[in-house]
This record gives sequence, structure tokens and C-alpha cells, in this order.
Amino acid sequence: MTTQRRYPIGAEVLPDGVSFRVWAPRRKRVEVVLESGAVTDLHAEPSGYFSAVVPPAANGARYRFRLDGGAAFPDPASRFQPEGPHGPSQVVDPARFPWSDSAWPGASIEGQVIYEMHAGTFTREGTWEAARRELPELASVGITVVELMPVADFPGRFGWGYDGVGLYAPVAIYGAPDDFRRFVDDAHRAGIGVILDVVYNHIGPYGNYLPQFSEDYFSRQYNNEWGGALNFDGDNAGPVREWVTTNAAYWAEEYHLDGLRLDATQQIFDTSPEHIMAALAKRMRAAAHGRKIFIVAENEPQHTRLVRPVVGQALPPVENSLLACEEGGYGLDGLWNDDFHHSARVAMTGRNEAYYSNYLGKPQELISAVKYGYLYQGQRYPWQAKRRGAPAWGLSPARFVTYLENHDQVANSGRGERVDRLTSPGRYRAITALLLLAPGTPMLFQGQEFGASSPFFYFADHEQETRGLVWEGRIQSLAQFPSLAQPEMRPYLVDPGDPATFERSKLDFAERHSHGGIYQLHKDLLRLRREEPVFRAQRSGGLDGAVLADEAFLLRFFGEPVGRQGDDRLLIVNLGRDLKLEPAPEPLLAPPENQVWELLWSSEAACYGGAGTAPVESGLGWRIPGHAAVVMRPAPQSEEWQI
Repeated sequence: MTTQRRYPIGAEVLPDGVSFRVWAPRRKRVEVVLESGAVTDLHAEPSGYFSAVVPPAANGARYRFRLDGGAAFPDPASRFQPEGPHGPSQVVDPARFPWSDSAWPGASIEGQVIYEMHAGTFTREGTWEAARRELPELASVGITVVELMPVADFPGRFGWGYDGVGLYAPVAIYGAPDDFRRFVDDAHRAGIGVILDVVYNHIGPYGNYLPQFSEDYFSRQYNNEWGGALNFDGDNAGPVREWVTTNAAYWAEEYHLDGLRLDATQQIFDTSPEHIMAALAKRMRAAAHGRKIFIVAENEPQHTRLVRPVVGQALPPVENSLLACEEGGYGLDGLWNDDFHHSARVAMTGRNEAYYSNYLGKPQELISAVKYGYLYQGQRYPWQAKRRGAPAWGLSPARFVTYLENHDQVANSGRGERVDRLTSPGRYRAITALLLLAPGTPMLFQGQEFGASSPFFYFADHEQETRGLVWEGRIQSLAQFPSLAQPEMRPYLVDPGDPATFERSKLDFAERHSHGGIYQLHKDLLRLRREEPVFRAQRSGGLDGAVLADEAFLLRFFGEPVGRQGDDRLLIVNLGRDLKLEPAPEPLLAPPENQVWELLWSSEAACYGGAGTAPVESGLGWRIPGHAAVVMRPAPQSEEWQI
């Protein structure tokens, strides 16, 4: 009584046994070997697949595929590797998990506040169970989506996950597959979506057994920065494309995930009529069965085509078709915005070496990043000695994911220091206001919301013979920063393979209380974002900005409909010393007719650790506090105010 398989690859539990199917075109014979001792020949199919239903197998059975009577290897589509990538695969029946999120609608990118999380360092225990207990607290802060760093099975006791080798197998060091499902189920119960960082540009070097099944998993046409590029457009590319698009569907169906973050998409090479990114997005949306899905890309060259509609797809109502090239995109939903990060970091720290060298951190840069997304949209980019970016006209601000910290940028500080340790408290609070009130999609890195003192290093538990090479490679990578390349810094650059490096990167939740001021600031700003219509709107053309001084600027958020000025709000950011404006010949500072501006919020409030805020606007002009941000709203004009 065999029923139909859901996926073209992997092990699936059926009523009369387990169906195994694997693509191994370089082999003449494939057997499934159960740890119980049973051995079954799989039937060869004309397309290079091998398959069979094995009655003795059941949920929990461990197995390998023996190839041509020789060595046996894990399943390329293994649902779980309980002993790591070198061990046996395990049959997992997803139907056994009791989901309780049937009413969960999914998540689109609009209106979200993303929280990047590394499951191994988010809690002391480093498990799904421990992380699950913290979800209500994240919801209380205002987090709406958790973005998990990669969990695809990788070797060792700890790592970032970008060297994964088991795309379908959640790494065992965080818990069992059902522990991961329980994390997602509880996140949905708390009102939080979950998206997963996935790596489709390469496979890690250790525990990668794909070539044993087919050398055509990898392309011979392209050079990849981290290893062999996956073959999406060469000979025998069809099954490789199927392996990846099915993976995207699998995360939506078997784990109820709300989307993906695609790592380093500039290293995903494909000249097919339908790009693999468009194909996997379509496949995942279909697999969500009506739930909303959103997919974000990291793309260093800043190609906006990734979020343009595919041919024949209607533009979202919030966007305008301004360019003829807008159709023919890949249909993704969002892009990481490094330009915003780089400019904001230079503004906070004053340091602009290496890949920060083409940013000044000036007010106009920050205004433009807020209004237009990318700063580089086709101009020459001297750091790379070439043009960078593509036009972003017409794209909703929500398409751009903005941040002050992420895993790469914190680790690239050399000492793993978070940016609040590299700037003044006032500047940090002011730029945080810009991040959380601007119309992009804000993202916080774990612990950022309470000013975590723990560093976040690059760590990877590689095999002993390569550990030294990884450390030297890391030192060479950081040497692009002249300050970090100095001999005096070498003793402060930690060994990625040292377990202490991993342990030091873990959060201490006691700091939610000891750092209560910055924690409250994040909560209050996210409440403002939720409750103030102009801050939650993420509307194209919904604001304008002006430079007030060398380190000061304002953003005016327009009420809806535009022209109804009583709903306007001002965000003024001053990263320099106290600024007095008298006169103030800037139209964006003008209050609505017969009204004045009053203070709604200040980053210098005493409860945040600030020094207090004197009246900002009066009949005598403006006095804008230094190293601060203020939010102003219209109020009725009184006789006492007018001179």
C-alpha cells in the first residue's frame, strides 16, 4: 500500500516502510545499509536516481548508502545526522510532531523587526530548548522575526554554520529535529516569525560526500571564493537544482519556517532561463500553502534585480514601475543594506579603513541611505576599483534590511567588539534611534538590544590538522584593516578553534537588568515604531531630510495623506556638539500652521543613562543637544511660546 512520495530525494516514511531515493549517476549499484544489519538494493532509474521502499526501516532508523559495493556514505538529503556529518543518516517522520500553529499567517517583509540569532551562543546552553524559553522576552522587546544563522549540519562542536554539508539536516549540537520544530512552534505562539540563513553558494570542505554520488553537484565553469560553486546551469544541473529548490520547500513544509536569508548570493552562478533564486523562491512559496513567506538576500555587489518582479509578476502596490528593466528580476523580498551599516559605523567611530574607506559617515550619506536604500547604485566604488550597485528607484524602503551590527561586522572588529564599545554612549543611542525609526526593515544582532558586553568572534571547530590554517586565514582576512595588521594587534586576535573563543561569545541575560537603560531605549523606540503611524508606514516618499550642520541632520516623516501636517514627526540626529539654530531657514523645520514642535522622545532621557534634554524649540530658536536624537511632534501654539 505504497503512497506517493512528497519529495524527489531522501528518506520518507510511508505506511509500508521507508522510501529511499538518491541521485548517484556516477554509480552502477546503490544499497541502503541499515544499522540493524539489513541491506537492500535500490532500483536504478534511467535518470541516475536509485530508489526502493524498505519495509524493515522505520522512523528513527539509521542508515548509509553503499556505493558500488564499496564504502558507505550519508544521504545527501539526510533529515538528521545524530553523530555529525561523518556518521549515519537517520530517518525522520515529520508527521509525528504535534504542531499548534495552524492559525499562523506567516510573515511578509513589511512591518518586521528582525533579530539575528546564533543558536549556539544565544544562550549559555546553546540549545533549541534554551532559546525557546527566551522567545516571550524577545516578543516583549518588539522583535517580530528571528533570523537564524545557518543550522545545516556541519562538523565539530561549534561553528558559525557557513561551512555546512547537510542542507536538510539541522545540526545535532543544538538538539533533535523536533526540538527545532518546537522552537518554531513556540515562536509562532509568541507572534514571532522564523527565517533561516541558508548557504546555496558552496558546500563546506569537511564531511562533504556529494562527489561520491556525482561530480556534477559542482560547476567547472565558475570560481567560488569558498570552494566549488554549485552546478545550477551545466551538465546534469537539473537534479542539483531540484536538490536546492526542494530544500527551500522542505524548510517551509517540515519546519514551518517563514522564509530564508540567502548567503552571499553574488557567488550563486546561474545563466538558466529561470535563475535558481527565482526558482527556489517560487517553490518555497508554493510549499507554504498560503502562508506568507519572505526571502532576503545578502548581495555584496548590490544588485537590485534580486528583488525586482519576475516576468509577468505584478508589482506590489507600494512600489512604482519606474524602470523598464524592473521585470525579469528574481522575485525575492529584501536585501541586506551594507551601505547603511558602513556609513553609520563611520559616523559612530570615525574609522573608515578597508571596506569602510568609501564612506564618510556624513549626514547626507545617512539621509540618502534612509531615503534611497543603497548609496552606491552604479557609481564608481574606489575600494574595488569598479562600479558598484544598481538603481533602486521605485523599491519600497521595507526591501532594505538595515543594521548597526551583524555576525560578520562584529567579528570583523578584530576583538569581536560590539559597536557600542567603539563609540560614545550618546552617539550610539542617537544612531539606534535612526535605525529603529527609519522606514527600512531594522535588524538587531543578538544581545544588541541590551548592550551585551560579550564579544562575538569568528569560531570554527575544524579538524586539528587544519585548525592552524583557519587561524592564519582569519588573520590574513583581518589584515585588510591596516590597524589590525600591526604586529601589536596579533596577540589580541583570538584562535577560532579554541573552545574559549566560542564560550566567550555567549550572551549573559543578566545584562538585561544591569544594562537596563539601553534595554529600555530599544523597547521604547520599537514601541514608537509600532504606535506612531508615520514610523510604521515604510512608505516610499514618506519622508525627506536636510543637513543642519557637519554632524547634524533631520528627517521629517510626513503624515498620511501627505499635506496633513498635524501627523508629521521630526527625527533630529546630532552626532556633534550642542547645536544652536537661530535663524533656522530650513523648511523641513517649519511646524504645521498654528502649531509648534514639542518633544515626544529623547535619547538623552535620564532613564536611558542620558543627561536630560532642555527645551529643543522655543521662540528663541532651536537648541539641539549634542550626541543625541530627539523626536518632535506638533502641538497647539500657546501665547507664552510666541514672541
